Amino acid sequence: MATREYGQFCGLARAMEMVGERWSMLIVRDLLNGPRRYTDLRRGLPAIPTNILSNRLKQLEEAGLATRRALPHPERAVVYELTDYGRDLEPALIALGRWGARTLTEPRPGEAITAESVAMSFRTSYRPEAAYGTTAIFEVRMGDFTINLQVTGGALAVAIGPHPAPDLVIERLHGHPVRELMSGSKTPADVLAEGSVHIKGDPALLDRFVRLFHF
Repeated sequence: MATREYGQFCGLARAMEMVGERWSMLIVRDLLNGPRRYTDLRRGLPAIPTNILSNRLKQLEEAGLATRRALPHPERAVVYELTDYGRDLEPALIALGRWGARTLTEPRPGEAITAESVAMSFRTSYRPEAAYGTTAIFEVRMGDFTINLQVTGGALAVAIGPHPAPDLVIERLHGHPVRELMSGSKTPADVLAEGSVHIKGDPALLDRFVRLFHF
């Protein structure tokens, strides 16, 4: 498939040729959460036209950033996943997401909040300098989906879905308490007092969560 060339001998130009088309970076963002079926990607990107998704996946494969494989019996499904080369994009996506988050206030009309976008928000807001000596597993329940966050030795692993043994469960009951905690507009004491979250586990870890994930 033909790609748009910028005609410049430049690393950034090469990168933009591979992932600069509309939707490409968001597909990479979603694949950072692990292998995904085509239908999973469609669900995580509800506004993407099906032909564009197919084209972008093909372009990512041709660039060596993603690959596809068949799941073993009895799944009978094909999944897409990032190659090691594709996963090397993660630091760039985190930096770009952190930069873009400066403009976020409230969702615009029609904007979706997906598990994949929330998972990315935890990656972009993570502060490894605050993780010294921390080993903890957080499970964040957002109503329609759950994200689990594992902090070990300063490294963060993010996954969509529940964890079998979280140290702290943070469950949103109403409003936007997780975002308020991460932005610093409310404290753990505030959200607990107003009843917008329910926690299960070590209450002290909620303060640690706020220090680890902060915009």
